[in-house]
Amino acid sequence: MTPQRESVMAAVTQLVHATPDQVADAVPGVDLTTVYRTLETLEHIGLLAHTHLGHGAPSYRLAADDHVHVVCHRCSSVIDAPAGLADQLSRQLAEERGFILDRSHFTVFGTCADCAAGSSHD
Repeated sequence: MTPQRESVMAAVTQLVHATPDQVADAVPGVDLTTVYRTLETLEHIGLLAHTHLGHGAPSYRLAADDHVHVVCHRCSSVIDAPAGLADQLSRQLAEERGFILDRSHFTVFGTCADCAAGSSHD
């Protein structure tokens, strides 16, 4: 493991959901191109996984951190829900359609409790 890879892994671990730009900001002395290549390599060897938490750049996390992302459309907050939340959907899709759900890319969008409570007072 190169020093750059170790630095990128440490940044992703600390940031939890990290875009390449956020990783680059957290790793001084490593340019953005190297960060992108390193993230891709670390994902390829199974240490990291990426998901899309909205429009724009993907977000990276440790591959072993298996969970479902729940994202608020209004405030963009990200809530980590247990991976088991998607178990029934995954089973049903497999049984009825032969479809295998890729949970690492599974993100649920909606409105968080705080934003929903705020909208009822508008």
